[in-house]
Amino acid sequence: METLDEETRKVILAAQRNEITEHFICKRLSQSIKDPNNKRTLKKIAGDELKHYNFWKGYTKEDVKPDQLMIWRYFLISRVFGITFGIKLMEKGEDRAQVIYERISKSVPDAESIVEDEDRHEKELIELIDEERLRYVSSMILGLNDALVELTGALAGFTFALQDTHLVAVTGFITGIAASLSMAASEYLSTKSEDAAKNPVKASVYTGVAYILTVLLLILPYMLFTNLYLCLLSAILSAISIVFVFTFYISVTKDVPFIRRFIEMTSISLAVATLTFAIGFLVRVFLHIEV
Repeated sequence: METLDEETRKVILAAQRNEITEHFICKRLSQSIKDPNNKRTLKKIAGDELKHYNFWKGYTKEDVKPDQLMIWRYFLISRVFGITFGIKLMEKGEDRAQVIYERISKSVPDAESIVEDEDRHEKELIELIDEERLRYVSSMILGLNDALVELTGALAGFTFALQDTHLVAVTGFITGIAASLSMAASEYLSTKSEDAAKNPVKASVYTGVAYILTVLLLILPYMLFTNLYLCLLSAILSAISIVFVFTFYISVTKDVPFIRRFIEMTSISLAVATLTFAIGFLVRVFLHIEV
């Protein structure tokens, strides 16, 4: 075997540490869940990570300790946001292809093909993980998107038409709760008639809860501040933040483009808010509403 130069050795040692760290992350996750399918899949992924580690160790002839901080970070992320999100986020953070392959391909000519095959197998295993929240993600998207578009627009219109932060908050809350119940009922009926793979009651709950949480976040500024336009600006920034976080979550778990979806959803919300703000202005001017 060709002797490794110091730079290549450091790169491989870093890769080795990543692999043993990910091995312990998946092993700890497999020990913390009850679902037998997910437990079995995580154990297989942990085994693959250990194989990766031993592959690199064959070149360095050295044992490497895992990154304990990284283990706890991804373990907590996976427990809070779901195993699929945590594992896929961890994999996206590696950037092996761009960094490791380019720097060691000359010293370790067979490394790229071997690791690519193992990574492909690992991705196939990740797809076997079955999480309830991902089965109902379309229901959450429905509630969240509808709340963002409808309530951001409604708050913009109420802001100019009513000219009172507490009144806007109460009106927005009542509007949002009524709309969330309507959306939950619609999702129940839709799921019951079209999607045998999902429980209609759970689908409606996911839709309704996503809607209500979005409503609460959007009307919160009107309950905290007295300046109408500061409240509206804060609500719009909250809407953009919600879109950003949820779009990032979906892009990681579902492997879909992030930028395009984020821009599309943000543009729709802002366009509706602008239009309804203008409608609120016209209502106030032409109907002479004074509150």
